[in-house]
Amino acid sequence: MQSPTPGTNRLVNETSPYLLQHASNPVQWYPWGPEALERARELDRPIFLSIGYSACHWCHVMERESFENERIAAVLNEHFVSIKVDREERPDLDELYMRAVQTLTGSGGWPMSVFLTPEQEPFYGGTYFPPDDRHGRPGFRALLEWLVRGWASDRERFLRQARSLTDAIRESAAPSLVGELDPAVLERSLGELAGRFDPRHGGFGQAPKFPHAVDLRLCLRHGRRTNQPQAFEIVRTSLVQMAQGGLYDQLAGGFARYSTDERWLVPHFEKMLYDNALLVPVYLEAELALAAEGEEGFFGRIALETCRWALREMRTAEGAFASSLDADSEGQEGRFYAWTPAELDEVLGAETGRLAALYYDVTPDGTFEHGTSVLTRTRPLEELAREQGLAPAELARRMQTARANLLAARSRRVAPARDDKVLASWNGLMISALAQAAQVLDEGELLEAARAAARFVLEHMRRDDGRLFATYRAGRAHLNATLDDYAYLIAGLVDLYESDFDEAWLRAAIELAELVSTHFEDPADGGLFTTSDDHETLIARFKTPQDGALPAGSSVQILNLLRLAELAGEAVFGVRAERALRAAAGLATSFPAACSQLLLAVDYLAVGPREIVLAGERGTPEFEALLRTVRRTFLPQRVVAHAHPGADTALLPVLEGKVAATGARAFVCRNFTCGLPSNSPDELRAALA
Repeated sequence: MQSPTPGTNRLVNETSPYLLQHASNPVQWYPWGPEALERARELDRPIFLSIGYSACHWCHVMERESFENERIAAVLNEHFVSIKVDREERPDLDELYMRAVQTLTGSGGWPMSVFLTPEQEPFYGGTYFPPDDRHGRPGFRALLEWLVRGWASDRERFLRQARSLTDAIRESAAPSLVGELDPAVLERSLGELAGRFDPRHGGFGQAPKFPHAVDLRLCLRHGRRTNQPQAFEIVRTSLVQMAQGGLYDQLAGGFARYSTDERWLVPHFEKMLYDNALLVPVYLEAELALAAEGEEGFFGRIALETCRWALREMRTAEGAFASSLDADSEGQEGRFYAWTPAELDEVLGAETGRLAALYYDVTPDGTFEHGTSVLTRTRPLEELAREQGLAPAELARRMQTARANLLAARSRRVAPARDDKVLASWNGLMISALAQAAQVLDEGELLEAARAAARFVLEHMRRDDGRLFATYRAGRAHLNATLDDYAYLIAGLVDLYESDFDEAWLRAAIELAELVSTHFEDPADGGLFTTSDDHETLIARFKTPQDGALPAGSSVQILNLLRLAELAGEAVFGVRAERALRAAAGLATSFPAACSQLLLAVDYLAVGPREIVLAGERGTPEFEALLRTVRRTFLPQRVVAHAHPGADTALLPVLEGKVAATGARAFVCRNFTCGLPSNSPDELRAALA
């Protein structure tokens, strides 16, 4: 490890691009670790903990305004031990100290700014602070000076606040939520989601508006289970409006993190791997469940474009996936993505530029900032073609060419920075998305990309004992993996098995599931902790069954265990799933809208999973026709396995006795009891229905 050179600080040795962005600040930053914590105790100084991530616009603003300010840096260096954390590498620290900020202020966000005692207990915090008093926010320098005076003259008041906050965090960290699920919880969930639904613009709630992919997947299951049109309409309206708005990149594909308005018009332009990995499956499922006249192909196209965006812009040289694209370029948020009518004319010529402006709603006054517009697709193509005296096919052809030309022109702009660290958790989500897309859309390129990412994580992000590392960059994997890393990767590996039927993926998933059981289960009260039993000791250890921006890792793992129980025939997986489900039942019953990922597992059990075994030789017309029938049917409560002469029936006892004398056959089973085999797609469709 190199010593900081003049003009740098200790972050120079880190792998996180976010931390490296701060390595030349005059603030003498430390990464979180023993050196910084011991230094705070040794000097008896409070800790200033700053948590953010590289795609965060206001994180960049606070760096420019405060962390590059010599006078502010001098106060921090003289009176505090300053620690910088990448929230994507350390979700445990982010969750812990976000609870403190939310308790203190009633809200949270990034950059997160928290002040701790040398014993790591929080006593003051907030989010973005401007350098001087403005917009009703205290100036950061004045705040620091107030804290310095208070630490010197009235420390006991700060310590009392720290003890009170810490007690509250510990009390909320692992509450007793054990109980029996209310059988009506699924119906109550649909009622709550319908009550928050925006019927005009889609999505849930008002601005700022987030995609809520897991809620939408649950609505599809509600619709299938109850046959209530409203559940499907929630999904249809939301997915169409999101894909036609500025939240979706109309040129390159892929979704921004959220919309700043209720109409999905102007996004916060950062693109996160996890958002896109979560949205691909709901668009795929909508393609299967909502294939009404005029809609078939639309949802699948958005899923495919999003996957291709990820392959083109997010794949690393090693075959894994980077974390995010910045919101800013050339110092301005959204500059890379916005257009004026004159810019369209310059690229496309006056006439096509005029049509493109109408097609993408690029106005003279602009829909964004500085007279620019975010590209959207809110007008029906047929309506615009009729208005312009063109055949719809001709307008579609011209706009397809225009889109390619605009994308090529945009590629010559200064692109937003990419955070190229590889996170095991988010790669697990992307592996799932690509594997599912390969199944539904029959795209071999997507399957190979999923395989490559899975091989990378399994080969380069594991310790000698099989445990996972959380992050990798520049040839170095490090940091203890959390529950999300394991749960999301296990889900991806099971999806990969169902994509190519390579049993190695399933063996790896089972190995990781055993590690989760050993190191994350709560032996006393059930449920799963977010950190392992040998993780660094923090002021609290959490069990978090509710979803946030990401689905709860414990809820993902419950569904993993249920799927593994069906595939591997291991009752112990089902027992573990049931125990973890009971440990969160109290929360899910009281607040179903907070636990949509958990309710995916409840729905799986309520409907009853089916084991579908396809017997025969891959690649033969008979086998592929049966496989295509399964994959083009919206049936989320199922597992799929392949029976063939070389199959490992010890690993997959569900395959025992399943053979195809000639051609191919499909067996549809419940609780390992099978009906008559299906020999044709029509017979199989009837069995699945």
